[in-house]
Amino acid sequence: MELPILLYSVENAHKTVYQGIKNMYSLQNQNLSQKVADELRKNIVIEKLYKPGDKLPNENDLSTLLGVSRATLREAIHILVTEGVLTVYRGKGTFISTEMDSIVETAPPLMNDMMKMKITLRDLYEARLLIEPYAAGLAADRATEDEINEIIEKGEILQELIKCAPESEDRILAEIEFHGSIIKASHNEFLSRSVGLLTESIEGTFKLDDGHDEMSRYAYNDHIQIMDFLKHRDAEALKSAIIIHLHHAAISEGLM
Repeated sequence: MELPILLYSVENAHKTVYQGIKNMYSLQNQNLSQKVADELRKNIVIEKLYKPGDKLPNENDLSTLLGVSRATLREAIHILVTEGVLTVYRGKGTFISTEMDSIVETAPPLMNDMMKMKITLRDLYEARLLIEPYAAGLAADRATEDEINEIIEKGEILQELIKCAPESEDRILAEIEFHGSIIKASHNEFLSRSVGLLTESIEGTFKLDDGHDEMSRYAYNDHIQIMDFLKHRDAEALKSAIIIHLHHAAISEGLM
């Protein structure tokens, strides 16, 4: 996979972060209909709030309940109709497919398992968003020069793997090593114990079947910023870059 090599100066680093935040929210809007579809699918398949043959609430009520526009809801319903989860009868409304049980049983991979995995990963990413930016900020202040050099070295190895073997076991291990070493450089024992959570979320992300190409493109550029900000011990910019990076990964996989 060919990936663009972007060089950042400290002088324009903050502008890059702010632009990244704008891009992140644009990406969130693009993925909102998928997020709503995932939520509805979870309500139907996992939580069993609706049974096969049940009618969904009308468009106005359901869009208000979910806190989204009617246009976004329509797109989400279209996704689920395409999957066979919902059926629309003109003039009558939207109904849970009467074939729902057989769809869940035969979907490759099983929809049940995929939804459970996405729910778990969403929880893990939310936890990482609470922990990692703060840990990275501490690392910028507390890491020794040797630790920073080691993190940069691990980051460069990871970047090469993203370019030549983006879905390999080595790349997954390199992701864990890179992010884990930043957390450990915080020199906070409690935060360092969260590396297990990090490992589970990274391994779980690569088990999902979608979004990997987009995630790799974002990750490559995000890592450049993370290493640059750490090298210059810019704690606030590093925290922002970590937040953007985690949002990119979660949104690319439809987890947020």
